[in-house]
Amino acid sequence: MSCILHIETSTGVCSAAVSQDGACLFSRVDRSGPNHAERLGTFVDESIGFADENGIPLDAVAVSCGPGSYTGLRIGVSMAKGICYGRGLKLIAVPTLELLCVPVLLEHDEMEDDALLCPMIDARRMEVYAGVYDRALRTVRPVGADVVGPDTYRKWLDEHPVYFFGNGAAKCIDTIGHLNAHLIEGVEPLAEWMFPLAEKRMAEGRTEDVAYFVPFYLKDFVAKTPKKLV
Repeated sequence: MSCILHIETSTGVCSAAVSQDGACLFSRVDRSGPNHAERLGTFVDESIGFADENGIPLDAVAVSCGPGSYTGLRIGVSMAKGICYGRGLKLIAVPTLELLCVPVLLEHDEMEDDALLCPMIDARRMEVYAGVYDRALRTVRPVGADVVGPDTYRKWLDEHPVYFFGNGAAKCIDTIGHLNAHLIEGVEPLAEWMFPLAEKRMAEGRTEDVAYFVPFYLKDFVAKTPKKLV
């Protein structure tokens, strides 16, 4: 198994962690606000120091790649790239919405077999970035920018219990207003939960080009911008 440094900055929470052999060995979290530029460097330095002091060679850096805060993602990805260049490590991108599903799947095993998961990242007003997944984390509906109304998720709610969570979920649950809609509170995208997804990608060889990788928002922007302006 691999030893991976994890970086998560997609929301107002800043975190870093180190994992090895399917377990999180070290974690730092700050929930005091969007101060990633101030806190992330310290957290990463402490994480790398932990690995070095314990003789654990890092194999890769995993970074949450969005959707999420534009500034937060840029800070996290820039830090991850710098470490990969400096230490010759591989870069792994972990989708933020899939990351949100990890603690739900690990801590809520009472869910129905046919339950669906709908992680949400707040995009202000009644807008969210959301996706729909089954309990095996297979994509039922890809990530999209949703203006949430009573019918936004009805096609899935009419057939399955659907669990909504993430920092955009609480404001939407009353508007969704369906008997099959369930809210799970307190679910955050944290670096300490990244290891199952990151280790799976590492084992499958799903790493990124360090020079050209961009997070969710930047990728969309570049794709829609004329080449002469990029």
